[in-house]
Amino acid sequence: MADIVVKRTELFNHSGSLYNLIMHLNFYKYEGAGNDFILIDNRNQSFPLVNKPDAIKKLCDRHFGIGADGLMVLQLKEGYDFEMLYFNADGKAGSMCGNGGRCIAAFAKHLEIVSSETTFLAVDGSHYAKISENGNWVSLQMIDVNRILTDGEAFVLNTGSPHYVLSVKDIENKDVYHEGKTIRNNDTYKAEGINVNFVEDLGDHYFVRTFERGVEDETFACGTGVTAVAMTMAKKKGLRGKIHSVIKVKGGNLKVNFNFDGTSFRNVFLEGPARFVFLGTIDI
Repeated sequence: MADIVVKRTELFNHSGSLYNLIMHLNFYKYEGAGNDFILIDNRNQSFPLVNKPDAIKKLCDRHFGIGADGLMVLQLKEGYDFEMLYFNADGKAGSMCGNGGRCIAAFAKHLEIVSSETTFLAVDGSHYAKISENGNWVSLQMIDVNRILTDGEAFVLNTGSPHYVLSVKDIENKDVYHEGKTIRNNDTYKAEGINVNFVEDLGDHYFVRTFERGVEDETFACGTGVTAVAMTMAKKKGLRGKIHSVIKVKGGNLKVNFNFDGTSFRNVFLEGPARFVFLGTIDI
């Protein structure tokens, strides 16, 4: 069964009364192109923090906790290899995370739940993934997309999470934090939030930088974000058929492949690294 458990240690004061409860939480740390996550094996249903956003936020804090862009819980689900629960760094339940989906597929292989392929359930539905033999590269099928809206010069679409995509020049020197934060918190998007992607077309690849809601900062990579960018650029360029995009992010390189008929994006796959970083224990 699960090798990640939560153990309780009771501490008593001098009169013998219980005055504190420490929970020893074992966890895994993974990263996908610099997008980093805390992973919990919850097949034994022992993880106590699913409905405690403040505790999850503290675990994701880079100064007072483990440090991560998000936390994922792997648990059993009838009809699937497993279920993925995703929480943003702010502790709140999040929408789909593409790099997280790739990392949790690699995690499932590590736990020997799956081998080279898996089908799991996430918040936006069923996902298929193919995992390399060493577990370090994962190709994850994303949801189909049938609609792209415009907001001025930008494009808006949902690839499992909502995204705003804007083409820019000199992206290396872009103030992604302040400009992304301003867009994410404007009157149109403030209530629900949106992920803000800036993209520069460099010919043989796109360079993407993303301000992520829930993290409320720029991250080293965003899987649903680069997927949204690849779709947007295909539409802008009038491309059709089987499309392969190479995406550079601050944390490395990702690939996005799909079929596009001019209206709908089908057979969408996000490919990239999914690397185990370390295993640890923290008292909560």
